[in-house]
Amino acid sequence: VPGTVAHIPGRPQKVCLCPFLPPQPLEVSTCLYVVQHPAEESRVLRTVPLLAACLPQGKCSVIVGRKFNEEKHPELAAVCQDDRTLILYPGPKSQNLEELVRYQEVGTVKHNVIIIDGTWSQAKNMFLKNSMFHLPKQVQLHRTLSSQYVIRTQPSNICLSTLECAAVALSVLEQNDEILEVLLRPLKALCSFQLQHGAQIHHSKEHLLRNGMYDKPMPKNKRKIKRMEKLITDHNICPR
Repeated sequence: VPGTVAHIPGRPQKVCLCPFLPPQPLEVSTCLYVVQHPAEESRVLRTVPLLAACLPQGKCSVIVGRKFNEEKHPELAAVCQDDRTLILYPGPKSQNLEELVRYQEVGTVKHNVIIIDGTWSQAKNMFLKNSMFHLPKQVQLHRTLSSQYVIRTQPSNICLSTLECAAVALSVLEQNDEILEVLLRPLKALCSFQLQHGAQIHHSKEHLLRNGMYDKPMPKNKRKIKRMEKLITDHNICPR
């Protein structure tokens, strides 16, 4: 039915997430392009289906793969070449998204936003090895938000799931904080259901290291050791 929210298949009735979706798809001018690592497709507790279910058809495209080029992915290549396109990826070359839109009126620029969906190491690898991802303007989120995705381990306390990144980005670009609240609702419900049925809260790796709770063998590789030390000492970035 036109205008209705998508159903989320594959969950038993008593833990169905459909009641936590908005009654109508969120009206947004921004188009999201989620570039998804193939390993994410098989994960049971993914956040991207929740995101897509809250948005109108055509506003959240998911492209699965590791390597992308103009010949095999002409639509994605065209999006990357569009000067309205932003890629959400933190780093020294990134501009804070909030600063970018500070002087824009709502709806004057219909942005495309590319988000890489995978583990942090997968996302880094995909960003570095796909030259087309270096074409759009690189942005990052300045707003601090503690992740609600407590059933999966994040590298640090300020790292967010793909849905949470999209929710913050959309709320900033559309200048509407209600979008953040609406998109987080099904994620909170998912985590609540899982915790009620035996799942454990996953603290970030940073939290475990800071509190002496990290029970895995420490790495011998010097680069990995430095990366783990950075988790404790650097409060400002997610370690891509």
